[in-house]
Amino acid sequence: MDNDAIHDLFAGLGGVSIRRMFGGKGIYFEGVIIALELSTGNVLLKADEVSIPEFEAAGCEQWTYTGKSKQVKMPYWSVPEEAFDDPDIMTEWAKRAYEAALRVAK
Repeated sequence: MDNDAIHDLFAGLGGVSIRRMFGGKGIYFEGVIIALELSTGNVLLKADEVSIPEFEAAGCEQWTYTGKSKQVKMPYWSVPEEAFDDPDIMTEWAKRAYEAALRVAK
């Protein structure tokens, strides 16, 4: 996904900034990382213990990878499919990610 598409995807939240990281991109809102775009093109949203149940209920999947000796769970979850087609739904999920990022930062 190019940067313009990412800006469009998060337009309802407000202006996001994008930084290259780990072969993908970090997506920031008001200086806080709220999402990642992996090198595979998948967009993942930040979640925490408060918002994880909402992600699970929407059928989202947590990002995991295989570390040196075990599976590592990251605090990022897939975006519900309908959010890619509906800017209002995407805005709600982006707000959840921002709120999670603020809670984690405390």
